[in-house]
Amino acid sequence: MQFHRKSAHFLRHSLVVGGLLAGAVTSVGTAYAQAPEVLRNVVQLSASGQVEVSQDWLQMNLSATRDGNDAAAVQKQLQQVVDAAMRSLKPQASGQAMQVRSGSFGVYPRHGNDGKIKGWQGRAEMVVEGKDFARISEAAAQVKDMTVSSMGFGLSREGREKVQEQAQSQAIESFKQRASTLAKQFGFHSYTLREVSVNSQDGFYAPRMQQRANVAMAATAKMEMADPVPVEAGKEQVTVNVSGSVQLQ
Repeated sequence: MQFHRKSAHFLRHSLVVGGLLAGAVTSVGTAYAQAPEVLRNVVQLSASGQVEVSQDWLQMNLSATRDGNDAAAVQKQLQQVVDAAMRSLKPQASGQAMQVRSGSFGVYPRHGNDGKIKGWQGRAEMVVEGKDFARISEAAAQVKDMTVSSMGFGLSREGREKVQEQAQSQAIESFKQRASTLAKQFGFHSYTLREVSVNSQDGFYAPRMQQRANVAMAATAKMEMADPVPVEAGKEQVTVNVSGSVQLQ
């Protein structure tokens, strides 16, 4: 009876040890299976494509200021100026050729040397923008009681998207050529693409205010002679960048 009890105890002990060993082997196998892949012959590179295009979008900001002792009166005067400008400009608006919208509007206190409010000053803006530069300039010159405070040129959404495709094709082709060249220089025959990222400027119109220095003079001339402000667009570069990694083979 004593022999059987010892044999049973030994058997249970063996089973426990065996189970622990099996668990250890399983854990090692799982860890080995989840080991990260060792990257070999992987090269990081980037390339870019650029297309220069004529700016096709003009934005003109018209503004008016009023002063007074009563804030409500100043606000009312500015509203009347803006309403009159809208009535003058809206009938001339036409799709992408010319668009009209209201801009910033605010009335602020004017303080004296003693820190007390001595009066109120207000400013209102109108925005005239689009692809028809001549129409925009002439329409702005006809607005009474408002002057051109700033203007700038940029690319329309459609214009930017069109050249982005060209710049993207250039960037991708340049990336492929660089990858092939690197593969040959390192003594390999080819490569495979591992990951790639394509980054470009967004499609939203962002005007570049390039003529602020001349606007004050142009605005003065407009008040005296009511002549359109001369406008001439420049060039803009659209850039697309491609970056990623390739594995040489």
